[in-house]
Amino acid sequence: MPAPIDSVALAAIEQWPVAHAAGAVVGPDGVLATIGDVERPFELASVTKPLSALAVLVACEEGVIGLDTVVDRHHGAAMTVRHLLAHAGGMPFEGSRPIAAPGVRRIYSNAGFDRLGEVVEAAAAMPFAEYLDEAVLQPLGMSTTALTGRPSAGAVSTVADLCRAAGELFEPRLVSPGMARAMRTVQYPGLAGIVPGIGRFDPCDWGLGVELKGTKRPHWMGAGNGPATFGHFGGAGTFLWVDEGARTALIVLTDRRFDQWSAEALRRWPALSDAVLDEFAGRAGS
Repeated sequence: MPAPIDSVALAAIEQWPVAHAAGAVVGPDGVLATIGDVERPFELASVTKPLSALAVLVACEEGVIGLDTVVDRHHGAAMTVRHLLAHAGGMPFEGSRPIAAPGVRRIYSNAGFDRLGEVVEAAAAMPFAEYLDEAVLQPLGMSTTALTGRPSAGAVSTVADLCRAAGELFEPRLVSPGMARAMRTVQYPGLAGIVPGIGRFDPCDWGLGVELKGTKRPHWMGAGNGPATFGHFGGAGTFLWVDEGARTALIVLTDRRFDQWSAEALRRWPALSDAVLDEFAGRAGS
């Protein structure tokens, strides 16, 4: 990890009402700027989901499972791996009983991601945390990251390690270009749904394990982020987005839960994102 590079945009994080925070701006060719202790571990909460999704996609590439592998049948239809990755399986936010038919609503579901962990675990005959480590974390050199809890929200990581994950999202090595495109392409277009803590959107675009900004307004990403920008935020006060059009990614980890400062976070996070775009877009990768 290079020494921190001064950034006017990232310096705003020092004024946030949090005990600890760290961040980084990443381009296709590497880290552009950092702030804070990039080696400090933070709970990721739902920023775990893109990492777990990468492990699921590797399992699909390896033939352990498939995107259209049927996980269950309910409401007269098959629920597949693809449905669960895209929060379209009809599973509730929490709980094991489906509340809608697959493919008809975008229901953000921790339970669905935890079910994916069980599916990979059974098919690979190894704990999901171990599969994630061997399939994703070790190959990317994410040595300080670990899944210590649920596949939906149980990882601990550092900004330094997530910079490596952002590099994979820019230039995939673990999955094929086609699978990488599928990850950041809208699955089941047109579905309405709720982004927890943000609001209801119609449509509520989602890829395979990552949220797509689409036409959502207001949003936790910046107003300047393009509709194809993808990423995730977490209830631990964490977020990561990748804007391929701007050739820029932003990672921010804090130790203050989102629900303790949500109104303020939804002002500060988009403002930071826009400032980062103003400072770095067009320079990344040049």
